[in-house]
Amino acid sequence: MNVPRKEVPVPHFYPRFYNTMSRRLEPLEPREAGKVGFYSCGPTVYGHAHIGNLRTFVFEDLLRRALRRLGYQVTQVMNLTDVEDKTIRAAVEGGISLDEYTAPFIESFFRDLDRLHVERAEHYPRATRHIEEMIELVRRIEASGAAYSADGSVYFRIAADGDYGRLSGFDLDQMRRGERVASDDYDKEDLRDFVLWKGAKPGEPSWDSPWGAGRPGWHLECSAMSMRYLGESFDIHSGGVDNIFPHHENEIAQSETATGKPFARLWLHSEHLIVDGEKMSKSLGNFYTLDDLLERGADLRAVRYLFLAVHYRKKLNFTFDSLADAGAALKRLDEMRFRLENSGETGEAPEEGGEGESPIPAAIDRLEADFSAALADDLNASGALAALFVFVKQVNVAIEQGSLASGDKARVVAALADVDRVLGVLDPAAWVEGGAAPAAEDAEIDGLVAQRQAARERRDFAEADRLRDELTARGIAVEDTPQGPRWKRTAH
Repeated sequence: MNVPRKEVPVPHFYPRFYNTMSRRLEPLEPREAGKVGFYSCGPTVYGHAHIGNLRTFVFEDLLRRALRRLGYQVTQVMNLTDVEDKTIRAAVEGGISLDEYTAPFIESFFRDLDRLHVERAEHYPRATRHIEEMIELVRRIEASGAAYSADGSVYFRIAADGDYGRLSGFDLDQMRRGERVASDDYDKEDLRDFVLWKGAKPGEPSWDSPWGAGRPGWHLECSAMSMRYLGESFDIHSGGVDNIFPHHENEIAQSETATGKPFARLWLHSEHLIVDGEKMSKSLGNFYTLDDLLERGADLRAVRYLFLAVHYRKKLNFTFDSLADAGAALKRLDEMRFRLENSGETGEAPEEGGEGESPIPAAIDRLEADFSAALADDLNASGALAALFVFVKQVNVAIEQGSLASGDKARVVAALADVDRVLGVLDPAAWVEGGAAPAAEDAEIDGLVAQRQAARERRDFAEADRLRDELTARGIAVEDTPQGPRWKRTAH
């Protein structure tokens, strides 16, 4: 008789993450049970995002997807910094408004997110749309006695924060007198402190304030916008390691001085992306945007996979060989899908525990448990992918042994779709329309290879030979392996 799959409860996993503040793994303990609010430092929109930026955005996408899988309702906020020294300088030089200057780069940013299948955050606040909140935050800091005015600007007095440096490990007592702490290009900044509100300069965009016309400091923007959408204290703050000092350090100082509350409970930072073992820079010719990679024939699906496969706290050494390896890993997944699609099932599902019981339900249970456990362990993506490839091997063995029971094919497809809600790379068809890999030609070749395999399995060797000849004529060599057929292009 046809026995439905036994429902095995997947254990609940309580995630823990490496907190940059404490320098240890800590459990996620949301302020509100079952809900997580997290803030991500977004782009400064004065140019197109490079792959180092995008690696961080993919890490944050994995975080939000993993949290949802682990049972949390997620609210993510990512700022768009559209007013700071670089955007102002470029807009003034071009004789256009800030909105006109930043608009194409904002559009480019969202296009890149879409091309890498990064889910949209719930909020993308722009700095220029939240000036009132920033002015109010400066008022609160000023009322605490930690801010002072000079020449139309307002500065934060770092010495007023006895805990300054606890995120980065920066020792204020060891700082040489006159050493800069802030990173914005301010001419009249007190050299030990950082600016909250910058007095206007002739020809630059500005807003009215109690201290005169001016604009917010870069650090102030993130504090004000995170509080606006997540509250004065929230669960997770994320960004790249280059944000730790001074940006995140200054966010903490000004926010906690204003509110008297802990700012963010957990601080998660992704490591740098390097290229061929070196820091990415235009002078070295190793500076890449997504468009640059596409011009070199890169598979954007493989780019996302590569970004996912290396743990977010490890440096990612981007090479075109590593990108090819990522593509090869995806091909293994695709080949299993094609084999599954063209495989047969037995007419009935065997009795549970009986002779010839299908291995697929147990394999799915193991995948679900191991995949979630890895994600809960500080986003251990390599462990999650290892669980996936164990599953792929088990499915391939079941196909080869002819042990797929009735309904197993649908169960495998559903299991892959389930984990892909986190990974976002497993379904090749989802990547075709946007111009991403696999290319339409590759998909067509995959289909021909699958047809040939199906012909071989039904012992229609004449059709199999015809399909092989067609593939050969197109410069495709097919190798039959115990794990299924593999193909590659040959030189014409």
